[in-house]
Amino acid sequence: MSTPNYEQRKQIIDDIMQGHASGRETLGTSVRRLRLEVTGFDQATFAAMCNLSTKALYQIETDKGNPTLGTIEAILRKFGLRLGLVAGIPASSVSLREPSSDMARPVRGANPRRKHAER
Repeated sequence: MSTPNYEQRKQIIDDIMQGHASGRETLGTSVRRLRLEVTGFDQATFAAMCNLSTKALYQIETDKGNPTLGTIEAILRKFGLRLGLVAGIPASSVSLREPSSDMARPVRGANPRRKHAER
């Protein structure tokens, strides 16, 4: 397999981003595709590049790990990407109204367990 040029890499990254944002791909699948299709590195080389163990990278790529946000950021930075918010549902279906005044709000410093225990 030949090494992709800049434009091809950009297209691959865009496709991976769209696949992940749309829910077609998991985080692990996206990371694996970035590693294989953009860099062509094996797991050991890519893991070393990201300061990860090979086992940690394997777990991320197979969606079995529980990586920290810092770990994901470290991987994504290698591709000029960053974590961010992606709209997953239409904005028209999201309610951004203020909570009603009849909703009980906790009092700062109050511990409901303590009140219950004192009774």
